[in-house]
Amino acid sequence: MHTDKPAKDISAVILCYKAGEDVGVFVDEVKQSLSNRGLSYELVLVANYNANEKNIDETPAIVKRLAERDPDITVVSKVKEGMMGWDLRSGLDVASGKTIAYIDGDGQMPADDIVRVYDSLMSGQYDCAKTYRTKRDDGRKRGFISLMYNTLLTLLFPKVSVKDANAKPKIFTRQAFERLRLTSSGWFIDAEIIIQGTYLGFRFIEVPTVFRQNKFRRSFVRPRALFEFLGNLILFRLTRMHEFKRQGIITK
Repeated sequence: MHTDKPAKDISAVILCYKAGEDVGVFVDEVKQSLSNRGLSYELVLVANYNANEKNIDETPAIVKRLAERDPDITVVSKVKEGMMGWDLRSGLDVASGKTIAYIDGDGQMPADDIVRVYDSLMSGQYDCAKTYRTKRDDGRKRGFISLMYNTLLTLLFPKVSVKDANAKPKIFTRQAFERLRLTSSGWFIDAEIIIQGTYLGFRFIEVPTVFRQNKFRRSFVRPRALFEFLGNLILFRLTRMHEFKRQGIITK
């Protein structure tokens, strides 16, 4: 996204799918944290919706009301053509800041973590800063799925060294972000980012965090996602990696 205005210090893409009224509280926490740190910011609230739920899902209307009161908020709200990855890419497409972060808007990740990863990114010559979860309050099943995700990822892509590929927030420098060629429309997008970044030579830094329980709705991640993830890993290994190398996008 190109404008004549000076780029903000940070664009924070907040994934708001079916977050409902809770998203307003989380957005306020993010704004307060960024303001306290003295950062200029743009919040991109992604509230895409299923076509058959247009009159049921209240989140798009809620985030649009937030944007009406705040010029630093941009809303992306359209009929979904994919899952989490598609939502994320639709938000990243309009992010215009010097650094670009993304986080879920359901409150499971502390809003202050955005500032923590920003400061980590700025602390050295890093391309990406992210969290890793040292404590999870969302149940053993989710913890097991996450453990298997990361185990499979490092088995198939041994150069990957991050502790927790799916943890958010993640933040990138503008230069690093523009080197990524993201294609995933599903839950695989976090792994796609880590794989591409690793093989592009990104310098990562990770900070510990706590992952909270969502008390208001069930997770959208189901156990079968583990098998989908494995399939996506194999497909990426056999097709996309070779394509990127052939195009010269990845050379390692």
